[in-house]
Amino acid sequence: MAVTTERAEVPRPYAAYTTIMGVFAGGVAVAGGVARLLDRDPRDQSWLDLATLSMASFKAARTIARDEVTSFIREPFVEGDPGEPERERPVQTGDMEQAIGELVTCSRCVGTWAAAGLVTAQILAPRFGRMLTWILAGAGVNDFLQAGFAALSQKANVLERRGEP
Repeated sequence: MAVTTERAEVPRPYAAYTTIMGVFAGGVAVAGGVARLLDRDPRDQSWLDLATLSMASFKAARTIARDEVTSFIREPFVEGDPGEPERERPVQTGDMEQAIGELVTCSRCVGTWAAAGLVTAQILAPRFGRMLTWILAGAGVNDFLQAGFAALSQKANVLERRGEP
């Protein structure tokens, strides 16, 4: 099966996908084993932890997949300007490079990895993990507040130009 792009049919790198998923599953299994050895119980997490983790993984994923400050992570795996995420495309030079390029340009995909990393950090290094998660969650909430403020300001400017109260 092939992916249709503007340029041509690009074969999917299924072997690389399998390797990436194996690394993910293996990493989670190892983290779970280490947590068991250290007698850390992931069931100690609350709903607040889940909400915070959700916002933190959102922010981490958007930062990795979209922000210019993390373009150095995407650069080896994308074509186009890594500072302009809308123009980035996964490279077609090798199966693993293409698969990683697809991963690092997909905020939903990166979000899964970010969530796994944050949960692992919270369980294996609780102080650091919780601090990192709360920092990223705060930054994610900030993004929403900034977007809301910008939208309200724009709407107020439109109404002001129309002469409406």
